[in-house]
Amino acid sequence: MAWVMHSFADNEKLVTALTLEIGALLSTAIQERGRAAIAVSGGSTPRTLFDALSELDIPWSQVVVTLVDERWVETDDPASNALLVKRHLLRGLAASALFVGLKSVDRNPFAAVAEVDARLRADVLPLDMVVLGMGDDGHTASFFSNAEGLDMALSMQTPEACAGIRPNGAPHERMTLTLNTLLGARHLLLHCIGAKKLSVLQAAMQPGPVNDLPVRAVLHQRKVSLEIYHAAN
Repeated sequence: MAWVMHSFADNEKLVTALTLEIGALLSTAIQERGRAAIAVSGGSTPRTLFDALSELDIPWSQVVVTLVDERWVETDDPASNALLVKRHLLRGLAASALFVGLKSVDRNPFAAVAEVDARLRADVLPLDMVVLGMGDDGHTASFFSNAEGLDMALSMQTPEACAGIRPNGAPHERMTLTLNTLLGARHLLLHCIGAKKLSVLQAAMQPGPVNDLPVRAVLHQRKVSLEIYHAAN
């Protein structure tokens, strides 16, 4: 197990610190390798982070942005993570970054795995960093308990960079980066807010089935250090 916890009184202070960290890591990657690739999460938590990142003065034209996971909806649907990223991150100074989405015209994410995998390999991988979120149910990425496709997404033997997911009890089918892809990143970050999520996180830090609290898949591994950024509110 290799995680480090950074605790903040509120999300504003967290976002300030995390923005600086992400900016430094992106800048280092660009200096060392000529490009940087980052995968970000959707949901309500990262909006203020995206707004702050969009104002970072770094060479965004050398940055590739992709998603940790995507709901299988049209890209102009309010539930689309791509739409969230375009509205809050890919604007201002960050408008010149290349965005690579996880959605295709296929009827479902399972049918699109080969196409999206090829897209990721051609334009994104390897990832310099991943910014994860976590739900109150302990899911991260689209690793939902008892979901169809979860075993494939979590298996370190899965050759594809992405996997289709059909959650039980959550809306929309999803495309998610596989655990293998996430753990192949140079840096792994987790951003969460509130007492409820801290309680879930603390429970997940204890040994137990990954299926019960899928965030355990990134907590109980030794491939890459996980930095946790938590704000009390």
